[in-house]
Amino acid sequence: MTVFGQIVIGPPGSGKTKYCTIMQEFLSNLGRNVFVVNLDPANDRLIYDCSLNVFDLINIQDVMTNCSLGPNGSLIYCMEFLETNMDWLVDNLGKITKKIDRPYFLFDLPGQVELYTHHNSVRNIIQKLLSLDYRLCCVNLIDSYYLSDSSKFISVLLLSLSTMLQIELPHVNIFSKMDLIKQYGKLAFNLDFYTDVLDLNFLIDTLGEDKILSKFKNLNKKICDVVQDFSLLSFVPLNIQKSISIIKCVQIIDKANGYLYGHLDDQQIMESFGGIIDAEDDYMDEQE
Repeated sequence: MTVFGQIVIGPPGSGKTKYCTIMQEFLSNLGRNVFVVNLDPANDRLIYDCSLNVFDLINIQDVMTNCSLGPNGSLIYCMEFLETNMDWLVDNLGKITKKIDRPYFLFDLPGQVELYTHHNSVRNIIQKLLSLDYRLCCVNLIDSYYLSDSSKFISVLLLSLSTMLQIELPHVNIFSKMDLIKQYGKLAFNLDFYTDVLDLNFLIDTLGEDKILSKFKNLNKKICDVVQDFSLLSFVPLNIQKSISIIKCVQIIDKANGYLYGHLDDQQIMESFGGIIDAEDDYMDEQE
């Protein structure tokens, strides 16, 4: 049976757990059978209804105590242990898929970026699920705070591109916490400059205004050149306070993982709520 779902990743503090909570509630209201799977062995404060928890297999605190590892090493150990014991994950997911018609999974993963940029365990776990006919897309959450600082935004671009190339999944990059964007002040450019990743040379010009960052201007320019040469990145703004913003994200994700093409009834429901919104208009509303 074909199973659809999302692999939810992002740096620490990007709002992955909150995203899974909101998305679980929203998709359930659409009539989908949504199950959230916690694959973060360091997340012991779950606010969503968790159907399967990696804590039943391993957790970071036990590894730190028994193996004398630090938090980062312990997290990598946990993911390698999960990869080695994929039967545990596959069997427990299978128990859900056998009982429920058309299940939809949200996989909540750790925030350690090394797991997605150059470590192989997460990619291998995903590839195993794909081989079992799981149709997944990667939802990469980026805190909208990084839009307020050019140097931080450049680092986000490099991180997102590295993750896309490493994970090898259909990718949806999302600016989270857009409901807080007005707290960071007026952006240097219109929102579509950041969402569409337009001519980054304009971004480089803003670095000269900072004495420290100006020393690394050439390095940042080379990074921007690499990002533009690949021409893979784009972002979707998400304001969880506005259902129309959530709808837009769901529509894009449904196209990415293929859910749209087999479940048009859900799409028709979402269109009745208002369909696609304009990201720039939504941002302008926030600024006002």
